Amino acid sequence: MTSATGTTRPADATARLRGVRRTVTGMPASDGAGVRLSRIIGQPGLDMVDPFLLLDEFKSDRPEDYIAGFPEHPHRGFETVTYMIAGRVRHADNKGHAGVIEAGGVQWMTAGRGIVHSEMPEQEDGLLWGFQLWVNLPAADKMKPPAYQEFPAERIPAESRDGGVVVRVIAGTTAPGTTGPVTGIPTAPAYLDVALAAGSRFEEPLPAASSAFVYPFQGKVRVAGNGAATELAAGTLGLLGPGDVVRIEAGDDDARLLLVAGRPLGEPVARYGPFVMSTKAELTRAYQDFQAGRF
Repeated sequence: MTSATGTTRPADATARLRGVRRTVTGMPASDGAGVRLSRIIGQPGLDMVDPFLLLDEFKSDRPEDYIAGFPEHPHRGFETVTYMIAGRVRHADNKGHAGVIEAGGVQWMTAGRGIVHSEMPEQEDGLLWGFQLWVNLPAADKMKPPAYQEFPAERIPAESRDGGVVVRVIAGTTAPGTTGPVTGIPTAPAYLDVALAAGSRFEEPLPAASSAFVYPFQGKVRVAGNGAATELAAGTLGLLGPGDVVRIEAGDDDARLLLVAGRPLGEPVARYGPFVMSTKAELTRAYQDFQAGRF
């Protein structure tokens, strides 16, 4: 794994902390051919966080919870991001692309004008754990050709900071200057996997205009605000309010979290199942094109 060492500079005295303005707990759900998961974004309690349309966490060491996987299904009009913590998933599509996403690896797929693909576990037992994030595309890019950015764990840089903080940078550039391998995304996302030793603090500037959230998936963290801090347990998303800097502290135990931010599109969203377009007419066309084999 590539590594870098950096010391986070203290926030400017005039910077505003991006505290938690809302919390949402993941909702048990089933998708694909019966994969059990927790749906955090894309549920009744949090429909979307522009430009983020969905966030699922799948985690189980029971094969019956994941073995049926996600057989062939279509997508149009957005991007899917699969990030694995443990286990292996095989991907294949109708354009001839195939591969395996392993622990620590990421696949950023731009569905664009249309693709039909499958995501199936490459294991019969053991822990399968990961995340899928859906990121909207601007209306002008929804019919672009499908594309992929795929990187194994060793291609994702890990930045070591003071106090026992390690930041894996999937997309975006951190304050100390580490840039993730995923680039050229219209919504200019930051996607960080942050591990905090017990009692450590992590601080990172974020664009004031970005939508951003914190999702701890191991341990508990406290997100500082301009008033009181908000404690987030694993499985609870903290939607960040306005400001310039996020400051996160671990408690008495180690913790690990996703920090994700992106530029809101502010455009109409028409969505139905695996299609995300700008109008109902475009949704109808997407369904017709899929039925006619034009993906």
